[in-house]
Amino acid sequence: MLILRFALVVIVLLIALSGGMYVLTRDPRYYRFAWQVVRFGVLLFLVFGLLFLLERYVLVGWRVLL
Repeated sequence: MLILRFALVVIVLLIALSGGMYVLTRDPRYYRFAWQVVRFGVLLFLVFGLLFLLERYVLVGWRVLL
């Protein structure tokens, strides 16, 4: 969970900094970078969420069956 919190802080900082740079410079590459960070963050949290569900329900349920 510590890794996820660290990743969330880094993602929020990257989005805030690139959004600020976009506002200051109006360079579209900062906007595209922020969008890529958002997509990567969502994908990262979906993968970790699926792994959490797999551990929580599937593996524990499998242990009950054995």
